Amino acid sequence: MAYSVVIIDDETRTRSLLKKMVSNADFPLEVVGEAEGVESGLRAIQKHEPNIVLLDIQMSDGSGFDVLDRLKKRNFEVIFVTAHQEFAIRAIKFSALDYILKPVEMDELESALGNAIDAIQTKSDLSVRYEELLNNLKHNNKRIVIRTKGSMFVFDVKDIVHCQSDRNYTYFYLNDGRKVFTSRTLKDYEDTLCMPDFIRCHRSHIININYLERYDRGDGGTIIMKDGTEIPLSRMSRERFLDVLNSL
Repeated sequence: MAYSVVIIDDETRTRSLLKKMVSNADFPLEVVGEAEGVESGLRAIQKHEPNIVLLDIQMSDGSGFDVLDRLKKRNFEVIFVTAHQEFAIRAIKFSALDYILKPVEMDELESALGNAIDAIQTKSDLSVRYEELLNNLKHNNKRIVIRTKGSMFVFDVKDIVHCQSDRNYTYFYLNDGRKVFTSRTLKDYEDTLCMPDFIRCHRSHIININYLERYDRGDGGTIIMKDGTEIPLSRMSRERFLDVLNSL
């Protein structure tokens, strides 16, 4: 069985390119519809009920987020397509959704399509991710969605104490004592979390400075969190970490 795809983008050339790339992807896919904007996109989704939607963010009559906001039934995987690294990218990442940048590269599209198919096969809860995306866009990225093999966790970003990598996994340690892990690397979360409150202090650790108890000098140094966790500070991160401390 082929997975059905709808492409929504206001550039004719981009739609043609994406259609060709989807047909060449190493997955059973079929482009069943195309649209150039919000209104036509809504009609295409309602008509074809696709499995996957490739959705432009900025269009002449609105945004891809308007499409999601106006749909009552959002039972498809979405891959956002955008020309810019913009504020919305963080909201997309926080909501455990995928995006690709223009000009679209085949390997990035294949990776995103593969993730979408995996989510379809595991019957991932789409409604949670879309609601959190729209919520984060309105409220400046307050919450994050973490997908694990069997569950979907949603929590406030401010409740993250620190993150630790373990090969291809990332563990999230929360202020209520919970420990949540996902099969995504720490690198995947570095750009998302490294806002004013978060800093990567070691190749295996990102900390929330709001939970910092003290810093012990030594060979590189050790960071002590309020829950008593000891986290190493790498020599490469020491100068940046001390700059953050001095700015508090």
